Amino acid sequence: MPDTGFRPFETSLDRDTALDLLRRATDGADDGELFVERRRSEALVFDDGHLKNASFDAAEGFGLRAVNGETAGYAHSTEISEAALKRAVKTARLAVGAGGGTLAEAPAPTNRRLYGDLNPMQDASFGLKLETLAEIDAFARALDPRVVQVSATIAASLQEVEILRPEGTHLHDSRPMSRVNISVIVEENGRRESGSMGGGGRFGLASLINRDHWQGVAREALRIALVNLEAVPAPAGQMDVVLGSGWPGILLHEAVGHGLEGDFNRKGSSAFTGLIGQQVAARGVTVVDDGTIPDRRGSISFDDEGTPSARNVLIEDGILVGYMQDRQNARLMGVAPTGNGRRESYAHAPMPRMTNTIMQGGDTDPKDIIAELKDGIYAVGFGGGQVDITNGKFVFSCTEAYRVQNGKIGSPVKGATLIGDGPAAMKQIRAIGNDMALDPGIGNCGKAGQWVPVGVGQPTLLIGGLTVGGAG
Repeated sequence: MPDTGFRPFETSLDRDTALDLLRRATDGADDGELFVERRRSEALVFDDGHLKNASFDAAEGFGLRAVNGETAGYAHSTEISEAALKRAVKTARLAVGAGGGTLAEAPAPTNRRLYGDLNPMQDASFGLKLETLAEIDAFARALDPRVVQVSATIAASLQEVEILRPEGTHLHDSRPMSRVNISVIVEENGRRESGSMGGGGRFGLASLINRDHWQGVAREALRIALVNLEAVPAPAGQMDVVLGSGWPGILLHEAVGHGLEGDFNRKGSSAFTGLIGQQVAARGVTVVDDGTIPDRRGSISFDDEGTPSARNVLIEDGILVGYMQDRQNARLMGVAPTGNGRRESYAHAPMPRMTNTIMQGGDTDPKDIIAELKDGIYAVGFGGGQVDITNGKFVFSCTEAYRVQNGKIGSPVKGATLIGDGPAAMKQIRAIGNDMALDPGIGNCGKAGQWVPVGVGQPTLLIGGLTVGGAG
């Protein structure tokens, strides 16, 4: 039976009735919406020569929100029905109270589509996916006799959303996502090390399970593992650091990006609060959050409140010029929404979140940047990190890094962590490469218990005076 798409206002709810109930919930409120969602996802994990796990998940439901000033009433249900919606109205109304609000202006309309109208789970049969995973396993093992374990994952999902607003705006979006990941473990003389690579975005699986693609991914995972096999303990102390292009932008995302989200700044809890118009980074540093890049993991045609996504400049030539905003915080701060109101699912209220956060490239050759580094670390891969939003202090672990002395890249190092604070690090940027690159499509961002897909990007950077934690 063919999939005819998610049509909740044809199959589960009468649209006019739903709109009437939404208007009751938001009568006297400043804002609100009905967010209806169906999400389906699948993942196949092939580990140590066998299919370890095959999962398929499906969920649907709605979230109803009424906003009055700083207060929001939110109710959600897995049951998409008039009865459930009526119950939700009673809960949402508790936030409105006696009312007195003025309904905010509706989002601007958009016909833009940043990704194809497709279901990536239907790109290949289960048999083909399983066959591909087995091929990946065999190929990676044949690359080097030191490979002792291979793990590969093929994952795809489709999120379909309907947004109904009290002024009558009705929006639909179908958001695909695909990803292939490969990890290898190598062993030599009793020492084991691992390497991982993968990525994807808002497109189908076909290109990712093409041999030309996944063979390159497998080779890169092996290369990282072999680099780590030769790594020596990282030095410790304060030193200059060169960050590679692409995925190392995750440090920018965490150490700076979260601090530029509107809610933290409205509440005064960000290290960047009240600094609009002031220099917060070195000259030449321009940071944007851009949800309009086609097919990227963090891109959205419009956000989860119905505001079209945008390319928002946050820092321009070192000067802080704006924050990322959802509708509620934008209204309370007297500025326009920026298309950054995002939520994990219908069970969560939206909040200001990043999409694809990128530092623009400069004009310096990356080779010249490394040549300038007299004694420090060249970090090209990152794992987990922790950040304190109130002061921007961060700790990040490196998954691939090298010692650099007198401008020459030396031995790989393991156990390196980078310690610093975002605002200070931004002012210590001394060189910006001309090689700006986006990450391969692997980012997830957590905030207040919610996870959303994001993208990052940056050029090669030289940052002075970071603390490197290591073993020596």
